[in-house]
Parts: sequence; C-alpha cells; structure tokens
Amino acid sequence: MPELRTDRLVLREWRGSDLAPWAAMNADPVVRAYFPGVLTREESEASAAGFQSDLERRGWGWWAVEVAATGEFIGFTGLDPVEDGMPFTGIEAGWRLARPAWGHGYATEAARAVTAFAFEELGLTEVLAITAAANHRSRAVMRRLGMTRDPADDFDDPGVPEGPLRRSVLYRLPCSGG
Repeated sequence: MPELRTDRLVLREWRGSDLAPWAAMNADPVVRAYFPGVLTREESEASAAGFQSDLERRGWGWWAVEVAATGEFIGFTGLDPVEDGMPFTGIEAGWRLARPAWGHGYATEAARAVTAFAFEELGLTEVLAITAAANHRSRAVMRRLGMTRDPADDFDDPGVPEGPLRRSVLYRLPCSGG
C-alpha cells in the first residue's frame, strides 16, 4: 500500500502504537465537537482496524498521520467513498487531528497529499468534503485546498441525530487537468 509523504508528514498504515493516542483523540470532546459524541477506546480501536483493513484491501483510505521529524502520531487523513444514504455520491477527503497538532497547517498539508493521490493515482475527476455547517476550522481547510461550496448542496446528514450538528455542507474540488 502506498505511503504518502509531504515536507513534514508521513501518511502511513496504522500501527499498534497509534491506538492509545487515537483513542485519546476520539475521547476529547473538543476534537469531537462536530460529531454526535466521543468514542470509547473499543470504538476507536475498531475504527482503526477498519481503516487498516481498507488500506490493505484497496490501497487507499484513511491513513494514519505522523510528523516526519519526530514519528509522533497526530491523527488521520484520507479518502473514502461517501456513505450510503447521502444525497450525493463520490469520494470524500477528510482529516482529524489531535488538538496539539492544530494550527500548524498539518490538516491542509495532509489533505493536499491525499487529493493529489486521488487525482494522480486513482484518476478521480472530483473529490468531495463534508462537515457540519458550524465547523469553521474544517471549512477553512476546504477553502485552502481550493474547494468550493454551492449552498444548494447543503443537506441534513441522515447519520446525525436531530440538532445543531445535523446541517452539513458539501465542498467540491474538481481535477484541474493534466
């Protein structure tokens, strides 16, 4: 499976040593502020196992992200098919980082690597990104990537319970050619 590298980051397969910091990240209510809730250790471990399985099966998916200079695990980024039941189809890019990694440009750097992979290696013509409408940090990453939003594409996420997190936005990034 491919390992992606940027100037500062390594996007790689999941390791056993990632499980404790991944679980801590998913138990942090600030990191999970735009999700329906925090995850248990077991839920976090199951998600990491699923991510690793997808990487092995497809050769792409949700990669673990580490800082190249230190080897520190800081979160994940990657690509995944849009879930069934959504009002659109395609391949979604996403990211989630531990709070100490926020504000360093890592999410944008990692997302640029996966969108380049999507276009150059997978031959996709478009990559999507979705988030809760109130998640301005994630939306800022989407804009830095050059993604655009049409308010007509905004939707209520069927996988999110009624409430302020249900309203979601869709951003699109078309392949710029080549």
